Amino acid sequence: MIKYTRLFITILLAVCVLEAKSQSTATTSSPYSRYGIGDVTPQWLPQNIGMGGISTATNNISGYNTINLINPAAYGAISYTVIDAGVTTNLLTLRNDSTKQRTGNTKLSHLSFAFPVTQHSALGLGLVPYSDLGYHFTQTFSKGYGSGSKADTNAVNQIYSGDGSLSKAYLGYGFAIGKHLTIGGNVSYIFGNLKQYQDTEIPNLANFLNSRIEEDNHVGGFNFDYGAQYTIDFSTTRHLILGYSASVGNKINVQHTFIVSQYTYDSSNNQNNPVDSLISTQDPKAKIQLPRINHFGIAYQKDPALDHGPSYLVGVDYTMGNWSDLTIAGAAQGLQNSKMFNIGGQIIPNPNALSNHLLLMSYQLGFIYEDTYLNVNNTNIKSHAFTFGLGIPLPHDRATSAFYKVNFAAEIGQRGTISNGLVKENYVNFHLAFTLNDRWFQRYKFE
Repeated sequence: MIKYTRLFITILLAVCVLEAKSQSTATTSSPYSRYGIGDVTPQWLPQNIGMGGISTATNNISGYNTINLINPAAYGAISYTVIDAGVTTNLLTLRNDSTKQRTGNTKLSHLSFAFPVTQHSALGLGLVPYSDLGYHFTQTFSKGYGSGSKADTNAVNQIYSGDGSLSKAYLGYGFAIGKHLTIGGNVSYIFGNLKQYQDTEIPNLANFLNSRIEEDNHVGGFNFDYGAQYTIDFSTTRHLILGYSASVGNKINVQHTFIVSQYTYDSSNNQNNPVDSLISTQDPKAKIQLPRINHFGIAYQKDPALDHGPSYLVGVDYTMGNWSDLTIAGAAQGLQNSKMFNIGGQIIPNPNALSNHLLLMSYQLGFIYEDTYLNVNNTNIKSHAFTFGLGIPLPHDRATSAFYKVNFAAEIGQRGTISNGLVKENYVNFHLAFTLNDRWFQRYKFE
């Protein structure tokens, strides 16, 4: 037990360092992150990602207490103290009509805790990424401004770049009402910085005053979500679970800064300090209008039993996001409403196996399809991915109440298209997490 506790503490320290790093640098390299508030991170744990992201109607998965970041009603099914932490590695290939680029990054996927308050209720808290902004690309025009004899024939570079991220710290509570219904809610604080730049440069014209437009959004505000799950029992081990959850489309604070400046390059092609700031405005009372997001889910689960048969779970989720409502400092972001389908499941061949570790592992498969909130160059941006995962229970002392599990998941997917001058993204995402179940606050009785 001690060696696994040390391993877990090591992982906690590592993800905390990664999270601190991600607050100041981009953790994505996607040109599609320039829209809205960046690439919004799905709030799934690896054990859900492996099953295609199904989560709205899941709680305890095959005997393990798990934290559900999509539906806080699942807190009502937690009877152990749960700690779950992990990292994600993203490998991205960008392709258009003429070029191809490969990038990669690693970031915190989640740092989550939950513990029972009563026999049928639990409290959860944690820190997760909310969105990432990171891109840099250049559009070159062969001629500059004007026409006829006054035309400027120098090439003009339009350089677009962005950097930053938003994180979400949350606190939630869920409880059971009777035997079949659980409800819950989260209060979250979303915070971070998003910076975007648009530079206009004429590289072949000496002493030209290049211009830069900089927008800086410093975000900090509260968001709320809630959910419910209803369980229909066919037997002591077979259940159908119906789930619903929603994120409230409220407003959060943003300090919006807009600056237009001019700069030059020295003889070594190093950028000098800005020589002039033409416009500098700051609005400390601006707001971001977040979208309302609705999740619907259904899952069928067979729990571990004494018959040495398999334990399994299958489910489907459907999500709708009202992203057309998103505004920043009163400005509409030009997004459209999104929808997502998730389907998947897992199986454990024999949860009671004593000698064959392969029979104790959980094997997961899934599929994700999304009509995203992006419409670029009159083209709807769609994405899809196949997922798979493994849940590996670690050996433990059966005389203790502690259980450990390593969860691994992978996504292989695609977003966008090369049509209409756009970019197609092919990505492979790897997710690794460590889960602890234990009775930390148990009262012992002595006779």
